[in-house]
Formats: sequence, C-alpha cells, structure tokens
Amino acid sequence: MSALDKQEGGSHYKLAIQPIEYIAANELDYFQGNVIKYITRHKGKNGAEDVKKAIHYCELLLHYQYSDEVYD
Repeated sequence: MSALDKQEGGSHYKLAIQPIEYIAANELDYFQGNVIKYITRHKGKNGAEDVKKAIHYCELLLHYQYSDEVYD
C-alpha cells in the first residue's frame, strides 16, 4: 500500500490530485506547500479559517523570502 493511499484521521478530499502530490511534484517549500494545502481544503474543512491560514503563510513567505523588498 502506497503512503498516498493511506491517511491518518479524516478522509481524502475528492480532488483530481492531492495537495501533497502537487507540492512534491513542484518541489515547493514549506510556506508554499502550506498555502496550497490550506487554500485547497478550505471549502471541505475549516472555511474562512483555512483561507486566513493560507494568507498568513503568504505573509510569512513575504517576510522570510522578500523582506528587503517588502519593508523598504
């Protein structure tokens, strides 16, 4: 059994591709991966809370990777 066929708790969302597969295939970093994860699941899980989490990870991405450009 593939690790992609298994999930601890909950259930997989009915998506054409799981967020983890997209994240891995595109070699996204931690911040990018969390944006993808939260924005993909918001309708089926935590609604506005997950959108806010995605926004927060975008803000963290700006802070850690673009702070020279953002805070000038």
